[in-house]
Amino acid sequence: MKEENCGQKGQDEQAKIIKVFMGTIRHYFGKLGDMFQTVRQDKRGQKRIIYPIESLLFTGMLMYICLLGSRRNITYKLRGSATAEEKSKKLFGTEHIPHGDTLNYGFKGMKVEEMQGVVSGMVATLVRQKVLAKWRLFDYYYLIAIDATGVLSFSERHCPYCLTQKLNNGTTRYYHPVLEAKLITENGFAFSLMSEFIENREAGASKQDCELKAFYRLAERLKKRFPRLPMCLLMDGLFAGGPTFAVCERNDWKFLIVLKDSDLADINQEYEALLTLAAENRKQVALKNGDLQTYRWMNGISYTDAQQKQHTLSVLECIETSAGKVQTGKHKWLANFLVTSGNVTILAKSGRLRWKIENEGFNIQKNGGYRLEHAYSQDDVAGKIFYFLLQIAYLIFQLMEKGSLFHDAFPKGLGSLKNIAFHLLEAWRNLQLDDQEFTLLCEGSYQIRLDTS
Repeated sequence: MKEENCGQKGQDEQAKIIKVFMGTIRHYFGKLGDMFQTVRQDKRGQKRIIYPIESLLFTGMLMYICLLGSRRNITYKLRGSATAEEKSKKLFGTEHIPHGDTLNYGFKGMKVEEMQGVVSGMVATLVRQKVLAKWRLFDYYYLIAIDATGVLSFSERHCPYCLTQKLNNGTTRYYHPVLEAKLITENGFAFSLMSEFIENREAGASKQDCELKAFYRLAERLKKRFPRLPMCLLMDGLFAGGPTFAVCERNDWKFLIVLKDSDLADINQEYEALLTLAAENRKQVALKNGDLQTYRWMNGISYTDAQQKQHTLSVLECIETSAGKVQTGKHKWLANFLVTSGNVTILAKSGRLRWKIENEGFNIQKNGGYRLEHAYSQDDVAGKIFYFLLQIAYLIFQLMEKGSLFHDAFPKGLGSLKNIAFHLLEAWRNLQLDDQEFTLLCEGSYQIRLDTS
């Protein structure tokens, strides 16, 4: 009897985690098939297709969300499970879960732009539904962190578009980075809004592609896809320059750009000089732990860029001092906001959220089980499709983990994020559901509130 109760409890928990997974997708994005409805191009021979493109994309997403770590594990941990394959049959009418190589083959014939559209469209849906509105800066601007990260690295040339780096030992490194625009929030969300792959696509170019070139391309695409979205870009000091200022002015975007004391000497000197004449531009905030934050700012700083274009900027900084100690931290930003004593702390707090693209964004995707730097495909196009599926999986996982559907089902939690993924995998592999039960889990009506802490 005790073993029977334990078995029933395990089945109940498995049903709950599948309900959280499928219910989160249903609540925010509608029917499962609707997520990928804009993906049209499929170069496979139509008469020989066994698996619809939606089943390939869902399986790839499931591979990431369950942290399988490789295409091979689709076969070892999903394809051989009768109950997992039964779920796939209910969803897509297929007899089996597609093989990892089938995903790779199918993705080679897809359009990268269409998958980018899926990712951007999912975030646009959250914005349109006002899911993220509570985390806007001044209840208006969405915080968009811009930064690049490495994705693939090889000791031999991977493709004609590899970037190259000469190492100290004389060998050459071939690598593929990507520039990301991620919508971030104070409670920890980091959603990929748009990606720009950094690669040597220009034949005969004298210089390699780089973050700055990629940013100009990304900015053009961002404005075209989100023409009316109020944005505040959070960027590091690499982007502190006239071309970036001009892009933001032209697109009516706000920005907070990290400014080091050693960068843009003219701006730093003018800032320090003007501060001596504006003693009122200073504010101190005592924290509960006894630390002290001192804010300083100056508006109306003039900057002439290399193209002789004039820009009017603001500079704000936050100097932190631990109780009884000297200065322990300093943060400074360039901005195109009018800084005041009433908004300086909010602006500084927002500027410091840029680190979330490194932590909640890149670090978790690299070291949290998603294996961002693993070569899921050697093919240029298929590799990018896998990259976008990772972004989709991580978006859904974040919504799951911070949603009330999960917290109501598991009030004590399930431990680490990897443990949540393990529970979902085991439920997908082992939980037997009849058609009615599975349909109810997938198509039920749910109300979800997000954790704001």
